Amino acid sequence: MKIRIKGNSVRFRLTQSEVRTLSEHGEIYDSTNFGETEFKYGVVLDNKIHNLHTSFNNNCIVLKMPSSIGKEWYSNDIITFDHTVETTKGQSLYLLLEKDFTCLDNTIEDQSDNYPNPKLT
Repeated sequence: MKIRIKGNSVRFRLTQSEVRTLSEHGEIYDSTNFGETEFKYGVVLDNKIHNLHTSFNNNCIVLKMPSSIGKEWYSNDIITFDHTVETTKGQSLYLLLEKDFTCLDNTIEDQSDNYPNPKLT
């Protein structure tokens, strides 16, 4: 799972096995160790919501996805989900969740579990 945070936008990218785990088990988490502090992040399915939603507590960011669409995500061709939420500070936060494709350029990153890039066919 990859996260990209830029300004008021957060993008999560999931590999094939991560999308499968999310669809089958309802959650997936990862973390980055910064020495004395650990940053955690994850995606969970929630049957009480209708759009993407996020929370940030105790050094952990969680992106919530509606269960109704998340349970089927692995078995369909939908690539991206997005939603803009209004924050309590009166600003907007853009959320994006997508399947991770292989890169078009050379990279040292292991991409064996990424989705095939349609631009390479």
